[in-house]
Amino acid sequence: MEAMSISRILEKMIAFSEGNLHDIDHLIRVWTYAKMIGELEGLDAETQYVLEAAAIVHDIACPLCREKYGNTNGKHQEAEGAPMAEAFLRGSGMSEAQLERVKYLVGHHHTFTNIDGIDYQILVEADYIANASENGYDAASIEQFLRRVVRTEAGARLLKSVFRLSP
Repeated sequence: MEAMSISRILEKMIAFSEGNLHDIDHLIRVWTYAKMIGELEGLDAETQYVLEAAAIVHDIACPLCREKYGNTNGKHQEAEGAPMAEAFLRGSGMSEAQLERVKYLVGHHHTFTNIDGIDYQILVEADYIANASENGYDAASIEQFLRRVVRTEAGARLLKSVFRLSP
């Protein structure tokens, strides 16, 4: 079975979001940033596919977390989201290795230490840029993230451009 296209995964996730425009806008923003950074960094096709799939489903647990915990704390998202992402993508034609990697990425996308892989690095950068713009992070926090966490050239350029930081 051929793996489901990124567009089909995106369509399926938008439907899963049940009209929650904030969640839909966020996942589209993170996916767009991740896609762009991945392409600019020259990822191979499989890594790019896994990255984009993970970016689309990275916050799949937010509705459950709101209901269960009353918030979308990152650690709750990671714990609840990994198995949800796996179940959501099961039957999509992804290989077991791809499913496991997406599950791992969703289960760690708020963890900025021990980042093991360019796909993980890019997902963290893309999600942070989206969260910082949506939540109005201050310049000092953004610059600290740039210094301490950002490792891709494309992610650094994007962050500087979005938030008008000096080169």
